[in-house]
Amino acid sequence: MRWTGLINHYREYLPVSDKTPVVTLYEGNTPLVPAESLNKITGLQVFLKYEGLNPTGSFKDRGMTMAISKAKEKGASIVMCASTGNTSASAAAYAVRGGVKCVVLIPNGNIALGKLAQAMIHQAQVIAIDGNFDDALNLVKDITANYPVELVNSLNPFRIEGQKTAAFEICDFLGDAPEFHAIPVGNAGNITAYWKGYKEYKNLGKSQTLPRMLGFQAAGAAPIVHNKIIEKPETIATAIRIGNPASWKSAVQARDESQGLIDLVTDDEILQAYRFLAETTGIFVEPASAASVAGVIKLAKAGYFKGQMSHRIVCTVTGHGLKDPKTAMKELPEPVVVKSDRKAILSLIGL
Repeated sequence: MRWTGLINHYREYLPVSDKTPVVTLYEGNTPLVPAESLNKITGLQVFLKYEGLNPTGSFKDRGMTMAISKAKEKGASIVMCASTGNTSASAAAYAVRGGVKCVVLIPNGNIALGKLAQAMIHQAQVIAIDGNFDDALNLVKDITANYPVELVNSLNPFRIEGQKTAAFEICDFLGDAPEFHAIPVGNAGNITAYWKGYKEYKNLGKSQTLPRMLGFQAAGAAPIVHNKIIEKPETIATAIRIGNPASWKSAVQARDESQGLIDLVTDDEILQAYRFLAETTGIFVEPASAASVAGVIKLAKAGYFKGQMSHRIVCTVTGHGLKDPKTAMKELPEPVVVKSDRKAILSLIGL
């Protein structure tokens, strides 16, 4: 069957009707890729849910197709979000697709160039503020509460509805839920959405089990782990550089109901996992995406998965590596320059 986007595919599980104008870029249906190199480290069967293959290169498209579609149904002409990058890119693309204006507030100087370029090329009105993501979100909440502007951050419940479909896809592919699901945690909408999706599918009899949800925050931006707001979050993983998650309460609920955990990983651990994925699996992700893998490696080294070799774990990798090429190139050597000569090339490659 031809894929025409997640709303059309999972319509019966989503709050849409015949009156909902579906705004889609054919998002969803992303691959679940086996990661044999991680099997050896963890003792588990590891799969990567590669969300970087959504239309704008991140998982945000799942929620944005719903948010913009429902905004259109409501008659909104302007949508607005705060963003560390991926939300702005997705909101801008879906807004232009749906014929509505998009306004984006970003923290000045704290957004990866690839993401900023996306928002700009899609003609969003991008406004940089002197402050962090949490400051930007507070402004967006204030404006959208008092003016005819639709909020499309993950506080918008339709965003969560779209994002939960990734859990449906995983169950459809594996035949059931995995025993564990690892995921980066920034604003915490994604862990909230996956858990919602897994529970709904089980309640509908589409799957038989539920996974333990394993969430991972960056050490410099770990408010849930420390149980306090981080006023000035810092991490190389800009997508999860958030000190006061909008979906904090529901993320804790997902952790507790699933008997899972929310832990932290250092920037060094994130970058090691980031390079490991690129070098051993052929999958290139942005740094924040690697937090899930870094966390799983950390738990494996601590013996968390001992005796569970037959179990499956899915790691959501949330965004494509081309979102942040600057980080990728930081420690890589420049290409070797030689004469346009066969002998010189053969010498270099050892032939």
